[in-house]
Amino acid sequence: MNKISLSDKYVLITGAAGFIGANLVMRIMSEDPSCRIVGLDNLNDYYDVSIKEYRLEQIGKTAKISGASWEFVKGSIADRGLVNELFDKYPFSVVVNLAAQAGVRYSLINPDAYIETNIIGFYNIVEACRHSYDGGKTGVEHLVYASSSSVYGTNSSIPYSVEDPVEHPVSLYAATKKSDELIAHAYSKLYSIPSTGLRFFTVYGPAGRPDMAYFGFTDKLKKNEKIKIFNYGKCKRDFTYVDDVTLGVYKVMQGAPDKRTGEDGLPVPPYALYNIGNSSPVELMDFIEILGDELKKNGVLPGDFDIKAYEELVPMQAGDVPVTYADTTALERDFGYKPGTPLRDGLEKFARWYKEFYG
Repeated sequence: MNKISLSDKYVLITGAAGFIGANLVMRIMSEDPSCRIVGLDNLNDYYDVSIKEYRLEQIGKTAKISGASWEFVKGSIADRGLVNELFDKYPFSVVVNLAAQAGVRYSLINPDAYIETNIIGFYNIVEACRHSYDGGKTGVEHLVYASSSSVYGTNSSIPYSVEDPVEHPVSLYAATKKSDELIAHAYSKLYSIPSTGLRFFTVYGPAGRPDMAYFGFTDKLKKNEKIKIFNYGKCKRDFTYVDDVTLGVYKVMQGAPDKRTGEDGLPVPPYALYNIGNSSPVELMDFIEILGDELKKNGVLPGDFDIKAYEELVPMQAGDVPVTYADTTALERDFGYKPGTPLRDGLEKFARWYKEFYG
């Protein structure tokens, strides 16, 4: 593994106003304020833009406190001209591509958005990384990009390991994320771009994505509306707290796969994959009970609110999977790190934030 220092280096974070992106930016600022961060995000309206603006405000406050260098650029990774312009202007050492069209269910409604951002946008990023070496320049030392636990589909091997075959995605979203892994591997092989893909498992926390179950359930319960519980509640999810995720990404950024030659004398692709998950799947009904406890304890819902009265058990929706469960052996082996925030602790922090943000 090639150790990379982020001090005084230029780092590009795409999806910087997103849930994971914003929290990663603030972690880097706190850990190494000499790092020069450029954030790119198109601030699309897939969900409430005010939450993205709130995250950017938090980044601004963190930058002011830490003295970190921060520049935000509004734009899309699908805009090749803009991506090339940024790479021409800044000598990026590390690129973290978190910009993506997320959501399994939305991919059934608007597939075009997934091709535009997750395929064309990602291609623009890897092409820019490739040409960062032109003219003998040092270029990008490490490309880190977001994949997803969705690539495992209905894999019957539990927990999910990065060595498991993932050739049968059950949603377009999953297919685009697997495509990103294949594209990254090809570019690592052809152009020796050190790249690492990270398969995230159900990330949650304060100022998260409103389309995620915990957030959507909260919105509906607060309005006294029914919440749909898919697969009749017989789902398990590996809920991973956002701070655990960003710490994992921060560690991975600083450890790029080595460039080396194989026994056949040909270059071995400097390519790696890791799961980042809590490795502790929770039954959906248990999750709802804990969420309800924390919402009542923190004043989001009345103390006598009967959540059971608002539960509606429905069949599995197309594109969903019954269980997600991360095997983090590779992450522990290479980086000595394993996420571990208990679900109740993370949901308490979400409930406190929700109460403060929405009043």
